[in-house]
Amino acid sequence: MNIKLASVSLATALVFGALAGNNVSAQAKTTSTAQTEKNYLIAFKKDLPSNYQDIIKNAGGQVLRAIPAVGALEVKSSNASFLDNLKGVSSVQAANQEIVHTLDKEEIRPAAADGQPVTDIPQPQDINSYWDYQWDIKEVTNDGKSYGINGGTGKGATVGVIDSGIDANHPDLKANYLGGRNFVPPGVDETETGNPADVLDRGGHGTHVAGSIAANGKLKGVGPDLKIRSYRVFPEAGSAPTAWIVDAIVAAANDRVDVINMSIGGFDSLKYYYNGQKYSDIADVLIWKRAIEYAVQKNVTVVAAGGNESLNMDDKKMVTNYLNETYGGNGLTFKGPTVETPGQIPGVVTVSSSNEWSTDAIAFYSNYGNHFIDVAAPGGDNGPIYAKTRNLAQRDFHYRTLSTWPTYLEPYFTSNLHSYALLHGTSMASPKVAGIAGVIKAAHPTYSPAQVANLIKQTAKDYGKPGQDALFGAGEANIYNALLNIKK
Repeated sequence: MNIKLASVSLATALVFGALAGNNVSAQAKTTSTAQTEKNYLIAFKKDLPSNYQDIIKNAGGQVLRAIPAVGALEVKSSNASFLDNLKGVSSVQAANQEIVHTLDKEEIRPAAADGQPVTDIPQPQDINSYWDYQWDIKEVTNDGKSYGINGGTGKGATVGVIDSGIDANHPDLKANYLGGRNFVPPGVDETETGNPADVLDRGGHGTHVAGSIAANGKLKGVGPDLKIRSYRVFPEAGSAPTAWIVDAIVAAANDRVDVINMSIGGFDSLKYYYNGQKYSDIADVLIWKRAIEYAVQKNVTVVAAGGNESLNMDDKKMVTNYLNETYGGNGLTFKGPTVETPGQIPGVVTVSSSNEWSTDAIAFYSNYGNHFIDVAAPGGDNGPIYAKTRNLAQRDFHYRTLSTWPTYLEPYFTSNLHSYALLHGTSMASPKVAGIAGVIKAAHPTYSPAQVANLIKQTAKDYGKPGQDALFGAGEANIYNALLNIKK
């Protein structure tokens, strides 16, 4: 479900969303010299200087958001010379323009399989448990056996979910919900008032992710007693700049969560040209690195989705070609190198998506790479027939993953269910690993992020080629194996 969009201008914005087959389009506009208002990301060399407001004002900008923990500012300006005006400021290390990308929703095609939603899963009022439909959670918990090991339900640990919010009153989540915070500023749309307590999930993504981690009702998460904190960075339109997300990372770390899950991603290009002029997203990458370092230093394990572009992230040429084919043209050319954020940031556990029907092939959409993927986890797909034919009419939504869905939203088109939904994507894989990390911390609170990550990799099921491989990394993560290893 995690869809990654490229940076088409001076900085990247990160997006989530339901995997739309392979159909993604960006609504970003490239840079121009017009006196239109733009947002910028500023990275100072060290801490924010005491006169940062004056620095930005003198350059022709206005501060929108300050993130002192990482020496960063989000700024707006209508001055076409704003970046040039900062070049003489010795305390500024890097600056680039923020561009927000807009997610296209998953296309519904009634003439194809979209007209045939799953109808054989009972509605919640007609069933006591959805366990028989949770192939993904069964896989990573060894059919629930991990729940019976001391600490195996995750009691005592907290996972921060940086996402689209949560349905905090969902019957399977409300007992696990600790609270949350909104990072979407007012005015983004008519529902956004800037209320810091507004974590209402407008799109469903964050609620689905939270259920995979800690649902405890008709549906079970990896750790049914894990606590959840929600950090909402996405409005209903499903787009957000890096500054909002980094601010949420810092807040989650300060809240002392044990794990952060980010089913989020984007591409930061360090070398690209617009109408012959060279640009770089270096400020974006610097701020990402600082945010992850900040979280890890606070003893937080950070987990992120690997993305859904079917790219070998070790193949720089493939990635650059993808960016040019998808976002290039009209004077814009990517030359590389490119950093996938946050997946390629040091300190992040990056997750590919495995499926129900194969131990040799990952999901058709999942990104991969020997130096990119740490582990895999079940994210679902459309089944083996679709994987072979790519015929939309042969998609089988039963192979997607079932989790919680906002009680107030209409059923997602893959089924007729209310309060639950079938989705797929690396967005669905990442929270399984975040849940595993949370359960490990509950069982062994003194473990550092590095120890948690190493245990997950050492105890993963060795799918694919023997040992580390490009598709599964160290293998498919498994909490039962991890807990048995701790007992030893």
